Amino acid sequence: MRKRSLLILLVALIVAAGVALAPSAIADFRRPWNDRRELANMEVQGQDGSGNNRSHPGWGQVGKAYSRVAPANYANGRSAPVAGPNSRYISNRVFNDLHQNLFSENHVTQWGFTWGQFLDHTFGLRDDAGEVANIAFDSADPLEDFVNTLGYLPFTRSASATGTGRNNARQQVNTVSSYIDAWAVYGGTAKRLEWLREGPVDGDLSNNGPHLMLDDGLLPRRDSRGDPATAPTMAVDGRLLGQPTRAAVAGDVRANENIALTATHTLFAREHNRIVSLLPNWLTNEQKFQIARRVVIAEQQYITYREFLPALGVRLSPYRGYNPRVNSTLSNEFATVGYRAHSMIHGEIELEADADRYAPEQLESFEAQGIDVEASADGEELELVVPLNVAFFNPDLVGQLQLGPLLRGIGLESQYKNDEQIDNQLRSVLFQIPVPGNMQCLDGPDLPQCFRGVVDLGAVDVERGRDHGMPTYNQLRRAYGLAPKFSFTDITGESTESFRADPELTPGDEINDPDSMDFVALFDGDGNPIALDSDEAEASAVTGVRRTTLAARLKAIYRSVNKVDAFTGMVSEAHLPGVEFGELQSAIWKRQFQALRDGDRFFYANDPGLSLIKRRLGIDYRHTLGDIIALNTDIPRSDLADNVFVLSPDGATQVAVGPTPPVPGARPAGQPGDRDIGVAAKTPTPVAALRTRRPPRLLPSIMM
Repeated sequence: MRKRSLLILLVALIVAAGVALAPSAIADFRRPWNDRRELANMEVQGQDGSGNNRSHPGWGQVGKAYSRVAPANYANGRSAPVAGPNSRYISNRVFNDLHQNLFSENHVTQWGFTWGQFLDHTFGLRDDAGEVANIAFDSADPLEDFVNTLGYLPFTRSASATGTGRNNARQQVNTVSSYIDAWAVYGGTAKRLEWLREGPVDGDLSNNGPHLMLDDGLLPRRDSRGDPATAPTMAVDGRLLGQPTRAAVAGDVRANENIALTATHTLFAREHNRIVSLLPNWLTNEQKFQIARRVVIAEQQYITYREFLPALGVRLSPYRGYNPRVNSTLSNEFATVGYRAHSMIHGEIELEADADRYAPEQLESFEAQGIDVEASADGEELELVVPLNVAFFNPDLVGQLQLGPLLRGIGLESQYKNDEQIDNQLRSVLFQIPVPGNMQCLDGPDLPQCFRGVVDLGAVDVERGRDHGMPTYNQLRRAYGLAPKFSFTDITGESTESFRADPELTPGDEINDPDSMDFVALFDGDGNPIALDSDEAEASAVTGVRRTTLAARLKAIYRSVNKVDAFTGMVSEAHLPGVEFGELQSAIWKRQFQALRDGDRFFYANDPGLSLIKRRLGIDYRHTLGDIIALNTDIPRSDLADNVFVLSPDGATQVAVGPTPPVPGARPAGQPGDRDIGVAAKTPTPVAALRTRRPPRLLPSIMM
């Protein structure tokens, strides 16, 4: 009443002074109070996923079991994994890429797998506190190129959900929320969020500022507030094992896994703070924080459904609005089989920058870490090639490379083709520390010389499916409404599932002959032949022909189509036209991403307060990923592709043209299409100081 009286008194004084007050002027006086009331009443989305669905508040909540599309498949009906061929044996004969790059046929950039992993760390993380069940390693396997002094591949089963696995089928728990809710930025607990926000850590969020804490524009480290023992838990491995207090801290524990992921976390922390800086001071700190969080969540959803999924060829049915009958809880089949797209992951990240961006000492430091530094002929530009192994658990490198060039570099080259092949940096030496004194064997055919341990992500993918009771390949196809396959050539689309007579192969034992994996022909995206071992083979090959067909090798391994592991069969399928996936993976993605959209009350197209924020504060969530990079780094929008997820067919980036608008990429509210969504350097720690005899710890979710 007192505020209303003051407003009436002010209007009366102006009228008494002979000044005419238009109705719009009176509305201007009232607006701050109306704005505050509306914005104060805007519902805040919970951090842990609870309450998103009012009728079923536990749907999608942290700590709930994954849902299932098909019945669990255990050997004893309860918990024992179904037996099958040794997963490293399968990997050596199916997933081994022999260091031959094959690139996306649809010109998807490395933002495909980078954004995919960022999303994975937003909506999925299994509880890894189960029983040890290491994978046997056969050093005498004729197709084994790597030395493994540990003698086995480390593997731990996922913990069983409470009340499951004894008298009923074992289920697994998702330890993050199942929604696209920027978990990776903010986390799922008030305790972690308070540490991430500027202000004291005293158990009272009300005295925190609206900004996220950054250290010179980069993510804070576990020792940024003094005592690292009080910092949130962060997963460490590889290089970080020797200095765990230097782990970067973010909403999700896996933010340090690789520099592309760490950079994406950093980008959205900066974006949150940028939005806060645009908000008026009449808002409270908490209102500023929650408005910025709401916009960041919407931006990530917008990028996912308008750029990421269409780039991969995933087409969804039109959006019909929020449906409270749809359960968004992540399915076990999606998390354990369908979303494991490790074949996409490129073995290196390439950056381009002006030569004067980095000091000479910094360039020397890069080379000492195993990064290839090449200058252009005129010496004005640099190309930096960062092997994936150097990128693992190396947050210092984000600041050294600088955020802008790193984020731009992710979009400069195609990701690998999403097929059965997995780069050996993932398939054999994941997170391993190289032997000291030889930094030049971190990639390529010399890779086995650089390591003395084996961690195989492809083998883990197969084993995880058995651990979680996944159906066989054909059973899973039926569960998703697809017809079963009756032959191995039906799966792969090849002409034969027999080993042809070949003088290079051992008759009757072709499956154990190393020559069976040889590449005999390569082709580019237009079907033109490429010479083996040429520069073009390294950079442009899309299709490879081996001495033996994949179908023949699958038949020799599994004998029966009905015994093929779901993951192995899925990645062996021929791709649908214009899509990065075969039938089964496409069906799994479509079903899950429609559920994540339709069952989320806070999905951006359902307009959960976003039109109010646009109308009252002038802030729009409609930004592409390229827009957000330009808004938060020193890279101009004109130097980035219009769609950073896609290269043009000739391999050049699709660069935006024209001047950068005041708010890059902003689109007017109500634009058609919103509801038809179907679419300073530190000296590197010596490698010898990081070596450990501890078996490598396999993180519960790696690269999707």
